[in-house]
Amino acid sequence: MAPKSYIAQVGRFLGQEVTLEGWVYNHTHKGKLHFVMLRDGTGIIQAVIFRDTVGEAAFEKSLQLTLESSVRISGIVTEDKRAKGGFELQAQAIEILQIAPEYPISPKEHGIDFLMENRHLWLRSSLQHAIMKVRHEIIKACRDYFDQLDFTLIDAPIFTPAACEGTTTLFETDYFDSKAYLTQSGQLYMEAAAMAFGKVYCFGPTFRAEKSKTRRHLTEFWMIEPEMAFCDLQQDMAVAEGLIMKILERVLENRREELKKLERDLAPLEVIRTPFPRMPYDEAAAILKKENPDFIEGDDFGAPDETILSQQHSSPVMISHYPVGVKAFYMKADPQQPDRALCVDVLAPEGYGEIIGGGQREDDLEVLLNKIRAHKLPEEAFAWYLDLRRFGSVPHAGFGMGIERTVTWICGLKHIRETIPFPRTMSRIYP
Repeated sequence: MAPKSYIAQVGRFLGQEVTLEGWVYNHTHKGKLHFVMLRDGTGIIQAVIFRDTVGEAAFEKSLQLTLESSVRISGIVTEDKRAKGGFELQAQAIEILQIAPEYPISPKEHGIDFLMENRHLWLRSSLQHAIMKVRHEIIKACRDYFDQLDFTLIDAPIFTPAACEGTTTLFETDYFDSKAYLTQSGQLYMEAAAMAFGKVYCFGPTFRAEKSKTRRHLTEFWMIEPEMAFCDLQQDMAVAEGLIMKILERVLENRREELKKLERDLAPLEVIRTPFPRMPYDEAAAILKKENPDFIEGDDFGAPDETILSQQHSSPVMISHYPVGVKAFYMKADPQQPDRALCVDVLAPEGYGEIIGGGQREDDLEVLLNKIRAHKLPEEAFAWYLDLRRFGSVPHAGFGMGIERTVTWICGLKHIRETIPFPRTMSRIYP
């Protein structure tokens, strides 16, 4: 058998015989010729099957191929500038591994419920394939960025004994003879790791039992969360800004074809420059009071508020110094404005809303203990967290970036459910 190759690599074998394995993406036939569009996950190529070359029996059997049937085709790689990818395969032999029954997802329009019910198959479509490739590039860019800054990857646990982002959105589970909760964030554990390694990050799934059906919410999503010792809010914001620029640079460099497939207008991404606009909460609230009559000053921003603010800038906007009361217990208050937290949210442009939330953490033991008590959180569950302020407490800061919201923005999608292979929402846990 000829050496195996992936479709993306066939250019290395120009004029040579190779074996490709994949699935039928499309096929047509005309007389003695059968044209099979073959996909293998790395690309798509047309295989030309000639009756006189492969033989009568193999040719007739190839005519029975259906969409998503699996095959192994050996043939000569030829150049064809008209073909997708620039190459064709002149088949010498074909082996059919399985003839698939009628494929449920046809070129006709399907409702979103049907597509989500068949998510395991919908992932094979070209648009979903493009989204997942962009997601992959974003994640790789994040890892490379933190590696270049000498961060250490530290894995955070999924089971936790207490809340990080508030007790109303916890998924509770039995844990032998006690209760445990699915993690809302790896942040608290990254604070511990930062005191050991200086600069760390975690990347993993997080869970929020939010009873929300908006286009921006999932119950299970992935976050990348850096944490830095000896770091203040301004330094934290600089790292977040650099991360976003790294992502844009890499996606525009390596995934233009995928973005074009998604009909993403690249111009809004290409014009983004640093420094990003920076705006304190009070300034943002003043804008919202004019634009949204329902907005109440002092409240946190909802999705419509974030949309209004982000549409006013061509670059991501960084909003800082929210009221202490709307932020988590671990946020440090600004010594110059005790009613304001040293925090920041980064809103993506074009109305896509928050993609990053973070800030400086409370590093004073007594202040933090009083906050835990004020929020009526179980002190025993946070004993280890308080130890971080007993043994060598330092100013420290970090943030969390939601991968799915970032993918939504970069790809220009209308709904977050297409940004993750198998989305989990209030109404969906299948497949």
